[in-house]
Amino acid sequence: MSTHIHPQAIIAPQARIDSTAIIEAGVKIGAKTSVWDHVHIRHDSRIGEECIIGEKTYIAYGVHIGHRVKINAFVYICNGVTIEDGVMISAGTIFTNDRFPRATTPDLRHLRPSEPDEHTRLTWVRQGATIGAGCTVGNDLEIGRFAMVGMGSLVTKSVPNFHLALGQPAASVGCVCRCGQLLLRFDEPGAVSAASVTCSACALPYAIDHGHVTECAPPI
Repeated sequence: MSTHIHPQAIIAPQARIDSTAIIEAGVKIGAKTSVWDHVHIRHDSRIGEECIIGEKTYIAYGVHIGHRVKINAFVYICNGVTIEDGVMISAGTIFTNDRFPRATTPDLRHLRPSEPDEHTRLTWVRQGATIGAGCTVGNDLEIGRFAMVGMGSLVTKSVPNFHLALGQPAASVGCVCRCGQLLLRFDEPGAVSAASVTCSACALPYAIDHGHVTECAPPI
């Protein structure tokens, strides 16, 4: 089977696209990015360099994905989602963009359009963040830099930078290092303060003030 790439898609020469993938018009895919089997990327989405898009993942139109992003199998990314550099999205994660969705108009006579409208809400996944397997991510929110969302969580509000969020709904239970190691757990959400915390795995130093995590010596 030949690759289903629209002639108006822009694919970097070093990108690897599986023959079963569907790439629509206006899609841009960067160098050294791999798109695996039965992935569907809708029109005008942008994917950076050195990314991995796992099998049977769906990326809606107009989605922006940065460089060195790893998206596992069976991920659904809807319109209105922006994913920054270095993000990890594990298998089976679902994004949403409408808090009160309906299929039709109130009289049931007309389908609501699929294009963005006044009901569409945006979601940002900031650089270095990780979303665990089987998560559902709400909308009109932000998952912060190097934050980590535990598997099976339901994200209904923003997760601060470097926080570890778990549960349904997800709540901050601690904070993590850039490397993913747990720095400490919170006795109460956001209540902890520590003048200095050093990662036991990579020795990067942090300061924590009422749940706000600051890097003392971020790597260059």
